[in-house]
Amino acid sequence: MIFYKTEEEIVLIRESCLLVCKTLAHVASLIRPGVTGLQLDKEAETFIRDHRANPGFKGYRGFPASLCISPNEAVVHGIPSKAEFRDGDVVSVDCGVYWNGYFGDSAYTFALGDVKEDVITLLRVTNTSLYLGIEQAIPGNRLGDIGYAIQEYVERRHHYGVVRELVGHGIGKNLHEEPEVPNYGKRGRGVKLQEGLVIAIEPMVNMGKKEVTHAEDGWTVIARDRKVAAHYEHTITVRKEGADILSDHSGIEEEVRKNKELKPVDVLNPAL
Repeated sequence: MIFYKTEEEIVLIRESCLLVCKTLAHVASLIRPGVTGLQLDKEAETFIRDHRANPGFKGYRGFPASLCISPNEAVVHGIPSKAEFRDGDVVSVDCGVYWNGYFGDSAYTFALGDVKEDVITLLRVTNTSLYLGIEQAIPGNRLGDIGYAIQEYVERRHHYGVVRELVGHGIGKNLHEEPEVPNYGKRGRGVKLQEGLVIAIEPMVNMGKKEVTHAEDGWTVIARDRKVAAHYEHTITVRKEGADILSDHSGIEEEVRKNKELKPVDVLNPAL
C-alpha cells in the first residue's frame, strides 16, 4: 500500500531530510585520507542525537551503525570499519534519521585526494542522473519514467552499469515504504505519480558491469567486477508544478569545496 502524505507530514519529512544533510555536511568537513569509517560514524551519531533525533539506520534489520559507508567497489550498505581511507578513494556515505515520527534519507559520494579523472566522471554522471530522474517526478508520469531517464543517461549515453538488485523507495513513518523506485525502466510503465507521493530516488551506478555480489559481512553490496561504484540520493515529493526536493546537498557541497582533501563532484550539463 502506498501512503500519500499530507502537507503537515511533508513538513516533518523535510525537517528529517535536512538534518540528514546537515549530518552529511558534517561528515564532509571531516572525511579525508587517514580517517576511518568508525570515526565518521561516531561523529554522525553524536551529531544526530545532539539534535534530539535518532539515527535511522542503526538497528534497522540489525544494521550495526548510523551510517552506511561504502568505499570504492562497495556500492551501498557498507559497515563502518577501522580501515583508514586512502588518497584516491571514493566513499559513498548514506545517512538516515528518525525525528518527530518521520524518517529522512539522503546519500552522497565523496572523492578523496588524487582521484582519477575517469572516476570523477563516473561520480558526476551518477550525480547528474539523480536530477534527471527527479525531473520526471511530476503528476501523470509513472515510476518507469524516472527509471528510464536515469538508465538512458547512465547506460546508453555513458556506458556504465545501473545496479538492478537495489532500488529507491517510498519513505515516511517507515524508512522503506512502497513503492519501489528502480533506476531503470520503460517510459509509461509502473505506478502513476500523484501529488503527496514521497520517494527516495537513489541511482547506484557501477563503472563496469551492473552485476553485484555481497561481502562476507552480509550487508555490503559490491560490484562483482570490483570496479568503482557511485551512489547519490535525494528524498522528494511530487507536486503539480514539479518535484520538490526535501533533502538539500548544497551544504554538503559547500563543505566539500572547503575541504582541501576532497574533489568537488559537479552536476553536468545533461546534453554533454
